[in-house]
Amino acid sequence: MKTKFINGVSNSPSMSLGLLVTENALQVQPAARVEEEAEDGGVRDRDQDRPDPDTRLQAFLWCREFLHGAWRQLSPEDFHISVIRGGLSNRLFLCSLPPSVRPVGDEPRSVLLRLYGAILQGAEAMVLESVMFAILAERELGPKLYGIFPQGRLEQYVPSRKLETGELSDRGISAEVAQKMARFHGMRMPFNKEPRWLFGTMDKYLDQVLKLTFTRESHRRRFNRLLSLDLPQELELLKALLDSTHSPVVFCHNDCQEGNILLLKGRQNSDKQKLMLIDFEYSSYNYRGFDIGNHFCEWIYDYNCDHFPFFKVDAHNYPSKAQQLHFLESYLREAEPGWDGLGDEERDRRKEDLILEVNRFALASHFFWGLWSLIQAQLSTIKFGYLVRSFILLLLLLIFPRLPPPPPPPPPPPPPPPHLHLPSSSSSCFSLNRRSFSSFLLLLDLCVCVCVCVCVCVCVCVCVGVRSGPLRRLLPAEEDVGRLDEPHGEKKFL
Repeated sequence: MKTKFINGVSNSPSMSLGLLVTENALQVQPAARVEEEAEDGGVRDRDQDRPDPDTRLQAFLWCREFLHGAWRQLSPEDFHISVIRGGLSNRLFLCSLPPSVRPVGDEPRSVLLRLYGAILQGAEAMVLESVMFAILAERELGPKLYGIFPQGRLEQYVPSRKLETGELSDRGISAEVAQKMARFHGMRMPFNKEPRWLFGTMDKYLDQVLKLTFTRESHRRRFNRLLSLDLPQELELLKALLDSTHSPVVFCHNDCQEGNILLLKGRQNSDKQKLMLIDFEYSSYNYRGFDIGNHFCEWIYDYNCDHFPFFKVDAHNYPSKAQQLHFLESYLREAEPGWDGLGDEERDRRKEDLILEVNRFALASHFFWGLWSLIQAQLSTIKFGYLVRSFILLLLLLIFPRLPPPPPPPPPPPPPPPHLHLPSSSSSCFSLNRRSFSSFLLLLDLCVCVCVCVCVCVCVCVCVGVRSGPLRRLLPAEEDVGRLDEPHGEKKFL
């Protein structure tokens, strides 16, 4: 296959969006300049590592009011705050006491300030996520919660670092991510159990996307190219495919990418329990296949990039079948208590069924985050190539193989020929089963024995009757025996 854009977006080898689609993979490499969009955003501004004065002051007030202790006596000049890079939905900051200030009680020295993005803001979303965050913290499945407010929250700062994209393929890390996800899926949470989140959110996002308008010419041109994909029709086709795919409804993370998985400090060399899942703003009851398939999709993205579009993508990194089986083996062993007691054939069948399930729902991941990125392109203040990312995600939806539907059930066996009528097992006359056949043979043996006995008795009776009974008169007299042997009337004496 030659290099191309799909659906007539572009056939030019100049690759205006930096997208390379080949026979085996799609790759995107950052460029210092991509059309007009790179003119004011080609390189990430290092000043982003320092918050603006208004954000700094507001963060200081939140820390002083919610944390108390040494934070209460802290002056604005001694307040330490820095930007944590890598968030695509929220703005993250590390707030700390200066080294010269000691805690008064059990207040933390450092906290994480999370300011919600434009999509999440709202009373209902804030309440749901705060309740979820508090429950997960209580169960030691997430960081502690120190304070909540309409714009965001204060969380425990966990000494750690986020995983890098290449580490997702590490066998040990992949197995532990699978175990963490299985435990997450096994939780009972006080939320609506109906799986409305996926399609309900996509319907809402699609309505917003179709109403979007962009002022910049480059944005309008790319947006119109995306609309030419007939997104409503693609969504209907996707719904039809997933409606025919069985997937249990569980409590899902829904955004298990490397940036939301922490490698805990001091446990890097441990064999297990060195990871922690964070960022639960998209968590809800959802289809299991989406959560796992979405995680597999994140293997191909690297968001640690300083140049526009501030990410790289390589579809070669999508997990191979062997890597998927390794992940799913760890997942099923954690999720199903009797997994080790199953036979090899049954375990292989369940893993193959799960591979089909998650790779179909991976298509939903492309579509979901493609719509999300389109909305973020207009609303978000984070410097990121959201429009380029949406183009790539929706393009992947089209070029990724759509696995065939499961084979139809085998046809029923043909009826027996008319001349071979076998009575059914429910017949009251006769049943051709093993027990009745054995009884038939026993009866036949008995009949043969009776017949033999009767014949013997008849023979004995006949013999006795001939010698002493009425039949004796039919035999010749003894004096006549010799006469019978005389030839021509001559008597022969023995």
